[in-house]
Amino acid sequence: MRVAIISDGVHPYVIGGMQRHTFYLCKHLSLSGVKVTLYHFNNSDLDINKLEIFSEKERENIESIVVPFPSSNKLPGHYIRDSYAYSCLIHDNIKLRINEFDFIYSKGFSAWKLIEEKSKGRINCPPIGVKFHGYEMFQKQADFKSLLQSLILKQPVKWISNNADFVFSYGAKITEIIKSLGVVNSKIIEIPAGIESDWITQQTKPINKVKKFVYLGRYERRKGIEELNAVLKELILKACDFEFHFIGPFESNQTISSSKVFYHGSITDNMKIRAILDASDCLVCPSWSEGMPNVILEAMAGACAIIASDVGAVSIEVDHNNGILIEPGNKKQLKNALLKFLTLDNHTIAKMQKASRDKIINQFEYSIIIKEVVSKIKNTIN
Repeated sequence: MRVAIISDGVHPYVIGGMQRHTFYLCKHLSLSGVKVTLYHFNNSDLDINKLEIFSEKERENIESIVVPFPSSNKLPGHYIRDSYAYSCLIHDNIKLRINEFDFIYSKGFSAWKLIEEKSKGRINCPPIGVKFHGYEMFQKQADFKSLLQSLILKQPVKWISNNADFVFSYGAKITEIIKSLGVVNSKIIEIPAGIESDWITQQTKPINKVKKFVYLGRYERRKGIEELNAVLKELILKACDFEFHFIGPFESNQTISSSKVFYHGSITDNMKIRAILDASDCLVCPSWSEGMPNVILEAMAGACAIIASDVGAVSIEVDHNNGILIEPGNKKQLKNALLKFLTLDNHTIAKMQKASRDKIINQFEYSIIIKEVVSKIKNTIN
């Protein structure tokens, strides 16, 4: 089987959860014997032509085609305009080879022009499946600026979703959103996110005497950092005994000055990230909107309990056995969840942490996920 993956970047040439998903998808499809042609671009100082992020064995089944991402002026709507322009460049690159592929897997807006041409009968090509990950523009927004940005994105996302042959979903509330756009059930392919086995801790870790929470991600409005900071300041004033660790790029005006709060900065070394997760008791992910966050899977693999907003497909990762779900943007629920965790006995916390790790092993390890991906793609071809 030969699959074209059209992506808005791949980790680490472009940083982001969608780009990391693209990396894992290419890697494990290749290891499964699928021939992958990857259309992507570079946003780093790394040499993209070497594809050193993949092993020699993985590169045997991966062909890389670099298509630079256009950059226009920064007037409102520039991202949509640039994305459409990128999809046009992708179309021009792939159209002469279109019949080489059995399936086209598109991330975000990358196949916009291709779908447009196919819907008008101007091009014959194999099935096109699109993935918008979290459909965040259709979820609850944190502020007026985010609301305006979401309004710009909604119409093209809806059009692409309805005119593609198939739409990939993580499941749960993501599938509900896709259906609300008018996409019929038969076009929706549900596949959860996955994680590699080397993230899974191989030991039963002790519960910290002083409970350690961790946040992993950018300082971004939709990530709920402002609500989290407000709650942490309240808990510090209440003299609660805890530590909170932040992994990610934070400016000095975005931080809290306290002996209980630690900032590790941006970390790209997975070993260092795993070491912090392994030393933590609970990951906190209070986002206003999400798809199916990799950070939650990574923390679960490190045997962490989870406190997270019930958005996107988070409920597939987190339930009462391994964590606490809260409403997005609800500071009271976030505060109560942190306080509740601080009162839990070690036996209960250990059960939650074991439930996280077991769930990864049984449902989300990538060797399981990729079999489902290959099987469902083959079904669309047949």
